[in-house]
Formats: sequence, structure tokens, C-alpha cells
Amino acid sequence: MSQEQPKKPQAEKYPINYGDVFDVSGDLASQPVAPKDAALMQTKENQILGQNLKGGPASVMQSAAAVNVLHGDVGHGELSAVAKEQGVSVSEGKVDGQRVITESVGRHVVGQFVEPEIPMKTPASAQERDAITIGEALEATAVAGAGDKPVDESDAAAIQVAEMRATGKNETESGGLGARAQSAATRNTRTLPLSEKTTLSDVLTDAREKLPGDKAVTREDAEGVIGAELRNKLDMKTTPGGVAASMAAAATINQNS
Repeated sequence: MSQEQPKKPQAEKYPINYGDVFDVSGDLASQPVAPKDAALMQTKENQILGQNLKGGPASVMQSAAAVNVLHGDVGHGELSAVAKEQGVSVSEGKVDGQRVITESVGRHVVGQFVEPEIPMKTPASAQERDAITIGEALEATAVAGAGDKPVDESDAAAIQVAEMRATGKNETESGGLGARAQSAATRNTRTLPLSEKTTLSDVLTDAREKLPGDKAVTREDAEGVIGAELRNKLDMKTTPGGVAASMAAAATINQNS
């Protein structure tokens, strides 16, 4: 089954501070996540992305703030000191020709990822004969992307979602690409020399042959993989040249073709 579970703070720990759910330090880390912070981030995401990213920073903030309100740690309309003094922002920029979204609370980055440059009303299916498939996008990660990177939980979650999008099923295949990625991620957590760790290239080489099905990459496919990768990384930043980045690039190329 997919491992794309959002990170959840320990149930017995209240209030939920920014440092519990994001890779931040300094003044923000010890401040409780407040409802108005989350609302502002949701608004900013909608302004830039046209929607709220499932499992993205705004979603995590909303969940944490709801728990804090439930336990009386913050008020319904409360705004954290950092957000009040420095603001909440979602900005976009270009890196190597790709659209990069950065989400921040004050000067602290709470999320960063590549967003496919595709209109929101793109049809869910891309059937052009020359369109890049999910298997091809995964192979591109192995060959020209972050192929030498040891597989971790965020990679495994992204690969599992990519496999499910390729096959149209709601679970990964036993012994399939997603299962291999999860096994590699688990093995890599052990104390092993870097040279013995399983890399993305090891898992994703010949991905098209390892997938039981394949399809052209769409915006929806890319967004699902981006969300899975983000939810399994504490810093909420997609890996440059990684699975999510390759899927986003493929979706953009398919649309522009």
C-alpha cells in the first residue's frame, strides 16, 4: 500500500509548534501553529496555484492549528507573532526553466517544490502519441536526475503514487516498483556505507518494464506525486531532479507539445 501518509505530530504533545511539523529553527520553531496563519497560507496558495496542494504546507498548518484550537492552546482568530510581524507568503520563481514555488512564514521556508506549468483546466488524459509516460519520467530520474541519491521514504512514497497513477489502481503491486522502492528506503535507514545504499537509479532503471501498466503524464499525475514526496519530507522540499520534479517536467512538456 502507499506510504504517502502526511506527517502527524504526536497525539500527546500540545501545543503543536512549527518546529514539530516543519524543518524550521529560531523564533518560529517554538511558536504554536495558529488558525489565522493557516488561513493566510491557504489564501496565498490559492492565489498562486489556483488551489490548495493536498499535503502541502497550508494543509499541514490547518491540521495542526485545528488541534491547537481543540485543546485550547490558541484562539480561533489567533495569529502567531512571526506571521503578524513578518507575514506569510507564497512566491514563485524559475530554476532551470521550471516553476518553483516557495512557501514561507516570515523569513522561514516551510515548503518548496516544482509546480507543473499547466493551465488548471487541462484535460485529465493526454493521449498524444509522443507524450512522455510515467515510466519514461521515472527512467529520466534514474538517468539524468537524482539517480545517485539513496532512496528514502519521500522517494518511496512518490514512486508508489506514480505506480498507482500509471496502473489506475488504488494500491501498489506486490513486488512491484513501489514495493521495491519502499524496501530500499527501509534498508537504507540502517547504518550502511553510502556505497552500499540502494539509489534511485537502482530502483528506477528500466521502470517501463517494471510497471504493469503505463500512461502519459498529466497535471493530476504530477500533483499527486508532488504531494506524496512533500508529505514525507520534514523540510517539505521536493528533491531537485527527483521523482516529483521529473513528473512535473514531463507534465509540462506533454501539455506544451
